[in-house]
Amino acid sequence: MFPILAIALGVAVLALGRRLAVLGAAVGALLGIGLLSLFPGSSSPLLMLAIPILLAVIGFLGAAFAKGIVDIALLVLGVFAGAAIVLEFLDLFHLNLGLLNWLLAVVGGGAGLIMVRRFKDWAMIILAGLIGGLLVTRGLSIWLPFLEGALGTLLVIVLAGGGIAYQGGLFGKRRAAA
Repeated sequence: MFPILAIALGVAVLALGRRLAVLGAAVGALLGIGLLSLFPGSSSPLLMLAIPILLAVIGFLGAAFAKGIVDIALLVLGVFAGAAIVLEFLDLFHLNLGLLNWLLAVVGGGAGLIMVRRFKDWAMIILAGLIGGLLVTRGLSIWLPFLEGALGTLLVIVLAGGGIAYQGGLFGKRRAAA
């Protein structure tokens, strides 16, 4: 069930990631998956499904509620998205560097914050593309283990590029982000 949910949420964020609630749900789910990888003793299937779903719901509701304070919500989402993306790339390569993983997550969060502050619309599109690509790849890698490592990273980049191009208005007559 987990791979189907990850793939479905990844596809949704690749197509609709500019919507704050969808991006919030995806960031929450990806952060939950990343946090589970930091605690290797938690192998209960129910826990592995419950934490990403719970964080996705919290992200969705939090982002939907925060529409009135969008700028602050985007900054927070940028921080969490940057951290989640770093954790997922480390997990994709099976790198468990201990405390360095946490430090790299903080650096990723800082990069997400800076990107959102500087380029708000494009930051949402780029973060949505990366998160969507990571979620789809994560879901597929459970069924297709050869998608871990370099091949999985290539798939993430291709999916993210497609999502960024679609949401950025490069396909058809969609308007580009401001």
